[in-house]
Amino acid sequence: MLILLLSTIAYADRSILSVAAPGIKSEFGLSVVQLGYIMSAFSWAYVLGQLPGGLILDRFGTKRVYGWTLVLWSLATFVQGFVGAFAANVMGTVVLLFGLRFVLGLIEAPSFPANARVTAMWFPKSERGRASSLFASAQYFAVGLFSPLSGWLVSRFGWPWPFFVLGSAGFLAAILWLFCMHEPRRHPGISKTELAHIVAGGALVDIDEVKERTAKSRLSGHIVNSLLTNRMLWCAYIGQYCTIALSYFFITWFPVYLVHARGMNIMQAGFATLAPSLFGFAGGISGGIISDYLIRIGWSLSWARKAPYIVGMLMASSLIIASVADSDVLVISLMSFAFYGKGIAAGAGTWAVVSDTAPKDAIGLAGSIFNCVGNIAGIVTPIVFGYIVAVTGDYNVGLVFVGAHCIVAALVFLLFMGRIERVGEA
Repeated sequence: MLILLLSTIAYADRSILSVAAPGIKSEFGLSVVQLGYIMSAFSWAYVLGQLPGGLILDRFGTKRVYGWTLVLWSLATFVQGFVGAFAANVMGTVVLLFGLRFVLGLIEAPSFPANARVTAMWFPKSERGRASSLFASAQYFAVGLFSPLSGWLVSRFGWPWPFFVLGSAGFLAAILWLFCMHEPRRHPGISKTELAHIVAGGALVDIDEVKERTAKSRLSGHIVNSLLTNRMLWCAYIGQYCTIALSYFFITWFPVYLVHARGMNIMQAGFATLAPSLFGFAGGISGGIISDYLIRIGWSLSWARKAPYIVGMLMASSLIIASVADSDVLVISLMSFAFYGKGIAAGAGTWAVVSDTAPKDAIGLAGSIFNCVGNIAGIVTPIVFGYIVAVTGDYNVGLVFVGAHCIVAALVFLLFMGRIERVGEA
């Protein structure tokens, strides 16, 4: 539950800009293209920071790195609320917001690879799907919880207040992490029986021990080559790219779409995101449970991870139908169904695959490469969506662009991925 909390705060810090964006756009006179670039700024840095972040994790350990980055990214979030005090004109606003979002992305880069390390450290293979689904689903939990709150804060106090509230929440979470996170062998509440159970199930309980972290260089040519040339891993990378494309549409342009294309006010848009968020979160938990259940009843690891992913992404492709829907209720219903499917896919077949397949001595690096490739979609999607709207004047064309990613991802997992197995143990 602790990684769910931290992942929720991480995604909330990324997504609150979309709720504040209509107010920022109106106050500073930004265009949709400028807004698209600002929304992409986080991902530029997040992608660049993945490899260094993974190496730092493998070298210094999860507790220390996660704790420090949580404090720093919460500070970066808090400071965004003061943009209006320093920006003198439109270009100044764009540069300042882009810079602050860039810093936030750079600092947050190790967070999800750290989640993968915690999952590999604490959970046996048959339980990793459920564990991974918790932090993979945090994006929906974050939007469902904080979008209505942020919408209320914006409408009541102004657009800076979501940044102040979320930044403060991050500082409190850092204190909780400091006192609650332990390595398995050092946890005061773990019994010998429980420790033996997770070790027998394949948990890598010693990966954060000092001897393990300092035993060898993490940047050997063999490790990097295996992570960059493996077909199975590249299919996982592409699948992550496609799921992230949907995620970033949801946490960047979706509330703006509701305001400008569907005619909602900012508070209505904040609450309208609640249903897709809850369905996405439920789908994410379902995906992990289904995948682990399939392993327990005898399915191979490969199909237990791939089948829910393929079905889920095909469900998510119903997002395209929303482009021709003329009812707000129907749009929200279709979005809810689509994000339930996307949640199933993410819960079963993204970060769980990293925990299942990464080389034991480079889980942080493997998770970083996976997240690096995937989060390129966080750069591309907000920018391309902004240009599509600017050129066509139609948000619905953007919905088709986003929904097409689902079909591509399902085909990649079905036709090209092959067997899922730990790299180096074939």
